[in-house]
Amino acid sequence: MPTPKQILEAVLFASDVPVGLAVLVEVLGDRSPEDVRRLLADLREEYEHGDRGVVLVELAGGYQILSRKECSPWVEQMLRSRRKIRLSKAALEALAIVAYRQPITKVEIDLIRGVDSAGVLHTLLERTLVTIRGRSKGVGRPLLYSTTPEFLAYMGLNDLSDLPELKELGPVLEERERVAEPTAEVTTGDGAS
Repeated sequence: MPTPKQILEAVLFASDVPVGLAVLVEVLGDRSPEDVRRLLADLREEYEHGDRGVVLVELAGGYQILSRKECSPWVEQMLRSRRKIRLSKAALEALAIVAYRQPITKVEIDLIRGVDSAGVLHTLLERTLVTIRGRSKGVGRPLLYSTTPEFLAYMGLNDLSDLPELKELGPVLEERERVAEPTAEVTTGDGAS
């Protein structure tokens, strides 16, 4: 059984916003606000005097675990490399086609979309959401496209069998894009951004 201090630490670690004292008291259930404040003070002391990359701060009416200011250059570097770039509707459309019809050729994607998909496929390849899985046995031996493990991570899936039913896909993709950071939108070669 975890200690009350471990529970507080886990709750604060899991939250990306400050957590109010009332919530922390409610989470612990059997502790008074004064007890929780003491536990938080102990935890803050351990962070401040230990060899840790994080600190416990009180801000915006709550408590939050944050990285130390001295570590910010490395944290920023990691976050920059992990930022999701928003995909255009055209790129999302092509990605959905690849996901549900893989392996698939560019010509087949073009036929379904009704426009040339070279630009969006290039973008998806660049973002490692799609990869080339070989060549078709058809005329001209065109390239075959499939999704990647990065696609699964982007969609929050364990494997392709977890893909939603086709009719459910629209809201799922819209939600993914809504929560993506507002970074530069990817431009594509087919006139869509």
